[in-house]
Amino acid sequence: MGRTFFVKQILKKVFLEDWALKLVALAITLALWFGVTGLSTPTTRRISVPLNLSISSNAQITGPILAEVEIEISGDKRRIEDIDRKQLTASVDLTEVKPGEQAVTLSPDTVYVPLPQGVKLTAVTPSRIAINLESVEEKELDVRADIHGLPAAGYEIYSVSVLPPKIRVRGPASVMRTLEFIQTARIDVTGKKDDLTARQITVTSSDPKAAIFDTVVDVVVRIGEKRVERNISAQVAGSPGRSIAVTLFGPRSELQKLRVEDVKAEPFLGDSGEESYRVILPAELLRSTEIRRARPLP
Repeated sequence: MGRTFFVKQILKKVFLEDWALKLVALAITLALWFGVTGLSTPTTRRISVPLNLSISSNAQITGPILAEVEIEISGDKRRIEDIDRKQLTASVDLTEVKPGEQAVTLSPDTVYVPLPQGVKLTAVTPSRIAINLESVEEKELDVRADIHGLPAAGYEIYSVSVLPPKIRVRGPASVMRTLEFIQTARIDVTGKKDDLTARQITVTSSDPKAAIFDTVVDVVVRIGEKRVERNISAQVAGSPGRSIAVTLFGPRSELQKLRVEDVKAEPFLGDSGEESYRVILPAELLRSTEIRRARPLP
């Protein structure tokens, strides 16, 4: 009797006393159980992600490159659903691969994808890709200005200067062997009568695989009146009555105004002992006029 009463008291305490509190505890327990069970539900997904190939700084990939691969991941369903697919990239380390045509294996062992804990990479498609890896070379190349159009009627381009005239370029060996120069963006001189200075002009290569270190230059285009030749006799300094024949090349109007007595010739001995002449022009002609020939008169 006493034992039966004791058992009844125990059952009453367990099932009848504080029943509301026990129901809350039971609900929390069930919620936690369902949560853990749902979180650990295994699942598998296939996703297309960008392919990133890491190579040595002294090498470059030439030829077509696969942009994306398909990866298979498996793990907790909720963790997989929470993944931001835009942040996923399949990376392959090729820094130790030698130049040449190579077959690269893509597998969970060779491909790294940043995945959360509880999710793992199980497969990569395709499982193999072909690449051509080339050694990289550097050299200085001339910069050519791309001049478009013609100056005004009666005018011409005297000279074109690029600053700096050479720029260092880096690229695959096969590209650098054939690349002879790089070129500026187009500079229009249509209708111009005066000198033109174009600053911070973009420089590009004919092959996009060649990287240009300095991508802008300054270009100075000298423009002036069309030039003609004029032959004159210049008196030799220190030798009265002795003259030489001088051929000048310069702006028509300036040469037409030039007086014979404004041009002088100074004799000097060349390296082999022969007599030569140094022609002296008026200061205003020094920049625009070229001395093409100077020879003794018969």
